[in-house]
Order: sequence, then C-alpha cells, then structure tokens
Amino acid sequence: MTKKNFSLLIFILVLFGFALWSIVPFNTKLLGPNGLRLGLDLKGGSQLLYEADLSKKSSSITDEEAMSAVISKIQRRVNEYGVAEPVIQKEGTNRILVQLPGIKDINRAINLIGETGMLYFAEPELDETGKPKFDEDGNPVFKDEPAKAINKDGNMEELTGKYLKRAWQDLGAYNEPLVRFEWDSEGARLFEQITERNLHKQLAIFVDDKVISAPVVQAVISDSGQITGSFTLDEAADLVTQLNSGALDVPLALIDQRDVDATLGADSVKKSILAAEIGLILLLLFMFLYYRLPGVVACVSLGIYGIVLLAIFKLFHANLTLTLPGIAAAILSLGMAVDANILIFERLKEELRTGRTLGAAVEAGFNRAWPAIRDSNTTTFIACIILFWLGGTFGAFMVRGFALTLFIGVALSMFTAIVVTRTFLRFIVSIGLVVNPAVYGVKT
Repeated sequence: MTKKNFSLLIFILVLFGFALWSIVPFNTKLLGPNGLRLGLDLKGGSQLLYEADLSKKSSSITDEEAMSAVISKIQRRVNEYGVAEPVIQKEGTNRILVQLPGIKDINRAINLIGETGMLYFAEPELDETGKPKFDEDGNPVFKDEPAKAINKDGNMEELTGKYLKRAWQDLGAYNEPLVRFEWDSEGARLFEQITERNLHKQLAIFVDDKVISAPVVQAVISDSGQITGSFTLDEAADLVTQLNSGALDVPLALIDQRDVDATLGADSVKKSILAAEIGLILLLLFMFLYYRLPGVVACVSLGIYGIVLLAIFKLFHANLTLTLPGIAAAILSLGMAVDANILIFERLKEELRTGRTLGAAVEAGFNRAWPAIRDSNTTTFIACIILFWLGGTFGAFMVRGFALTLFIGVALSMFTAIVVTRTFLRFIVSIGLVVNPAVYGVKT
C-alpha cells in the first residue's frame, strides 16, 4: 500500500471518528431541539410569506439595503417574541419568508411581524383663535403629519421612532399596562420643543397611523415619556418589541400563511425513519449477496456516508434545516451512492473475467466507471441548482430544502464511492488477505 493510500485511509478514519463524535450520544435530541434543525413539516408551526412594497422605501437606500434592514428588524422582533429557531430569509427580490416552529398564537405573531412600528406624534389642529378644533363627534382633530421641531443643525425635523433610545413595559397607578420610552439627545431636544408649544393641549401618539393615545401635555418633557391606552399586557409587550426593534423600512403585506400540525410532523418523522430502515436492510442484503466482499466494503462506506451526513446537518445547524423532502433527498442520494458502487463493481468483475490481476482490476474498474459517475452526478448538481433557485424565487421552501439536501448528499456519495470504497479495496488488495475472485462475485 502506497504512502498516499495510507494517508487517505487515516484521513477517512479520522473523519469518521470526528463525525461520530459530533452526533453521539444517539438520543432523542439528535432530532431537535438541540440536535438537527427540523423544518415546519417535521416540527409543526406556521409559515408566513410577506411581500415588501419597495416603492415606499427611502430614496437614499437601494432595494437590497431596504430588504436587508427589514429582515434584520424582523429577526429582532421574532427573537424577542421567543420563537425557537426561526427561519427568516429573502425570497426573490421583494418577498420575505418567515417560519415559526412551534408557534401557538399565530395572529399575535402576524401583528408583531407585519406592523411597521413607526412611532410619531401629531399636534392638534387650531382654529383662528388658537384653540384646538373638534370633529362632529367632539373628538380633537390632529394634523396629518408628524410633529416637527428645530434640530441641532437649525433645520426642521420630524420627531419619530428613529430617535428612540429604548422602550419598556410598565404598570400605571391602577395597574393598567403602559409603555415608557426614552429619547436620545436629539430626540429629547425635539420632544422638549414640541411639548413646550403644546402645553395643556392634547398631543396624539401614533404607531403605524393609529392613534394609541392622546394625552394632555401637563408639563414640558424632554428625555422621556409614556404611552397609555386600552391595550393588554401582551399588546403592550408587542408594542415595546416593535419600538425597540425599530420601524420597518418598507410596508409588508402578508400574501400567504400556512399552518402545520406538530402531530403530523412527528408522524412524518416516524414513517420516514421506518421506510429508511426497511430500505437500508434490503439494500445491505442485496449488496452482500450479489457483490460479496466489495458489497461489504460498499456497506461500510455507506455507513460512513450516513454518519458524516448527519454530522454535517448537526454542525451546520444554523444554516441547514431538515424537512420531509430533505429526508427524501437524503435517501435518494444514498441510492445514488449505491448506484456509483454498482457501476464500479460491475467494471471490476469485467476486468477480473478478462484475466487481470486483482490490483489491476480494482484500478481499472474505478477508472472506467468514473466518467459515467461524474456525468450523471453533474446533471444532478445542475438540477439541484435550478430547483434551489426556483424554490427561492417562488417561495417554495420545501423545494429548496430538497435541492440543498440532495446536492450535499450526492457530493458526499461521490466522495464515499470514489475515495472511501476505493481506499478500502486498495487496502484489502495490498495486504493480500482475500484474493479468490469468487469472493469478488466472479465465478472461476
């Protein structure tokens, strides 16, 4: 055995040991929450697809920057909401996919995520005498634009949530929910001027063009204030989350909503594992009975393939989500790994029948089978790339999961067939332990 082949054998054993270490112990946590990251179809939850109105973004930023900022703020809102392992990603040019595993109150999540969260104040409309105007129902009439004041540069500036330093939930004198907020230095400068000129008048507090409250300004205020209204503790908490995460840069419209039952997900996992076990047993029996020793080597290689694939999913936990189509893709790639081994072993048998020595037959078998394996897997890679792109364009996250898992599985199957199986067969041939052609499936 050459030094190169010996180094490859050591590398394979170290790789297998590391992969096995990364997924041991084999317990229920292998399939989440701290093991593999499960998709909605396996864990249950809700999926929301939003469409951003990029026509209403600021002209100072690009579409890409606006979408990136919106995704970042949605991520902060979802994290504060307490969803474990959410998936938030851009789909196409102006759509955002939000997956919320294990979510219960979906309506609250929709309101929390989709609301823009723009905080601003509006001053009352005044008549000719300088007194506030009222509508037919006796309600005060407020201006249609945010209140403005002079900033540090001497220009008129709107006071909005961008000057908010922080917001927090609190209880009033009668245990009613309220939201307190604190401005930064520039916000405090603007707020002081606005409250000073509206002393003893109502000042409306708007969030997303909705009047939350309209208290009477009792004193000049600079760095802090509070929002009161007829909202519950949860609504106050969500308002705090929206304000602290910052206003969304563009409005969002919910265009698709899907709910997945967690029971269905658990049943899917159970049936998928059962199907994989039955298929794997039949596969191992066939390879052993028909290809004899090479079949055993192939089974060992497939075992390494399975362990390394699980390790990839667990180690890249943050970027890889296992879905039901993903499990199907993993099983399909396993079948393709077997197919590559079958091509190699059939070539090996042909070379042995022509009278070649065992070592020469092994090398020729791999060399002649390689072009067919390379070309077939290349077409699969191209199909995976197309499916992944189409899945992202049309918001089909299951298609993307299938494509990504199949791509990884096929790449790994090529490695196990061409490198692992070949290295093991070279080792067996080099030590001369088994030389009878019948053991390799060829009748003498």
